[in-house]
Amino acid sequence: MRKPMLFALIALAVLVLVWVSRDALDLAGLRALLDRVQAWRTAHPGVFAGAFFLAYVAITALSLPFAVWMTLAAGAVFGFWGGLVLVSFASTIGATLAFLAARFFLRDWVSQRLGARAAAIERGLARDGAFYLFSLRLIPVVPFFALN
Repeated sequence: MRKPMLFALIALAVLVLVWVSRDALDLAGLRALLDRVQAWRTAHPGVFAGAFFLAYVAITALSLPFAVWMTLAAGAVFGFWGGLVLVSFASTIGATLAFLAARFFLRDWVSQRLGARAAAIERGLARDGAFYLFSLRLIPVVPFFALN
């Protein structure tokens, strides 16, 4: 019963997102949206950069799949160098927060959910920690948010 409800909520959220952003789905609408964002950034540069930074940190910390779009938006709005600096610091802070949350707050919950597999992972980390993590990062099947 829980999985169908979750699927329905995700489908509803996607439909609402598409409906709300339908004007930005064509090139002219996207250009108009970029112009509005640029105007707001010009009017309030510090507030805009801070809000973008905090949003990027939150998206990264929560492992939401919007980071690639935020990275592209940073380049479009702040330019290459400004976007590079902003995204580099925000993604590092967000990844650190995700790691800390996984390590100290979610560890017991994940161990309970994975059961015996968690014990195998723990043994692998204890034996060859750096190589184990490096290998997991290179396997394209395992997403980064799952590793965190």
